[in-house]
Amino acid sequence: MLNYLVVGAMWGGQDDQSEIFIRRGYWFLGWDDKDQPAQAKLRDQIKAGDRIAIKRMLGQGSPNIAIRALGVVKEIDDEDKRVYVDWFVKGLEREVPSRGAYKSIHGPFGEDEDWVKEVFHI
Repeated sequence: MLNYLVVGAMWGGQDDQSEIFIRRGYWFLGWDDKDQPAQAKLRDQIKAGDRIAIKRMLGQGSPNIAIRALGVVKEIDDEDKRVYVDWFVKGLEREVPSRGAYKSIHGPFGEDEDWVKEVFHI
């Protein structure tokens, strides 16, 4: 079964890593595992073949987020926990309801959820 995840790329609220992630073909959690164990636990559920989307917040109080890129997970590096991704759709600014996706990683979600279809449609 495929999982769908929505991830952030903005560190400290102002250091946007999305272009680097897309150009280099990976994503990783910008927190130390001991500082954000719940986020690390979600990251550790990611597996090859899963679908992943980079999101961006649209400002304080906005009920929406922007989806910036869509990809397929190729592999996960066991040492540094980098998630290698084939970013097959780039340059998006698709606005969707946030559904509470304000942290660095959200999911895994199943493919039958309407919100997942809205986020991941091509």
